[in-house]
Amino acid sequence: AECISGCVCPEGLFDDGKGGCVKERDCPCIHNNQIYSSGEKVTVDCNTCTCRKGGWTCTEYPCYGTCMIYGSGHYITFDGKFYDFDGSCEYVATQDFCSDKDSSGSFSIITENVPCGTTGVTCSKAIKVFLGVSNGTLCIYINYKEIQRDVGDDVKYWNRTVGLYLVIEASNGVMLIWDKKTTVFIKLAPDYKGKVCGLCGNFDGKSNNDFTTRSGLQETNALKFGNSWKQSSMCPDVTEEIKPCDVKPHRKSWAEKECSIIRSEVFKICHSKVDPNPFYEACVHDACSCDSGGDCECFCSAVAAYAQECTKAQACVFWRTPDIC
Repeated sequence: AECISGCVCPEGLFDDGKGGCVKERDCPCIHNNQIYSSGEKVTVDCNTCTCRKGGWTCTEYPCYGTCMIYGSGHYITFDGKFYDFDGSCEYVATQDFCSDKDSSGSFSIITENVPCGTTGVTCSKAIKVFLGVSNGTLCIYINYKEIQRDVGDDVKYWNRTVGLYLVIEASNGVMLIWDKKTTVFIKLAPDYKGKVCGLCGNFDGKSNNDFTTRSGLQETNALKFGNSWKQSSMCPDVTEEIKPCDVKPHRKSWAEKECSIIRSEVFKICHSKVDPNPFYEACVHDACSCDSGGDCECFCSAVAAYAQECTKAQACVFWRTPDIC
């Protein structure tokens, strides 16, 4: 409970919510259902918040935005909207070429989605990164462990391996982090806020307008939104949401059992900070759909996606064991 002046404490003191009476300057603060003492700090994105007199005082640095594409067609936009889209084609993940008069963009990131398994779901198996404009455009093609580049020197870039991940960082504020499997993180500098478009949304701080189509219309249906960002008109539109557990019902109980780790005590400290339910549903979806081998990899990637969001929310969970991933 937050500090409130009342009859339970002597005049000038406040109930601290834990049965004690404190001066106003010592009032605690609440963040994600946890109580913090006066003077304690928490990190939110790239900013630090300090508890003072029962309220938070935060730095106001502009932060990088992150979009995640993982597993079989799961997307979390820069503004935090979670949705599924199983299209088999090349799609604009994000770019800053967003209107006719805005043709002076500096980058475009294309995801190539291909079927994985036999249920009809798709995974991102290759990424094309276009940096720069006109004749100086540099194309980096990332497919499994290969990086191929076409000549271009408008924008400089560097690539390095950090643990499990390949990191590509460009001088124009674009960063791509890839696990060499089916998970891709796209990070953009704050300068791009409200200036990008594609499957990753528009990075304007509001998730309710993320489904903006290529033609600039607001859409409520994820399939219509996703179809608008395909690169080739030859690709068929996605017309229905695929439910792999209905197609492969014999895999459902195994998938639910394995994925229950996301809702279990293992991730308890994260549950109040990041809703586990969409990640659990996505995990079951992926575990049912991976029926061509690599089912453990699909499960592990799905759990790792939740663990990554937990880490961003300052809830670090050590979930990997010799038996699990």
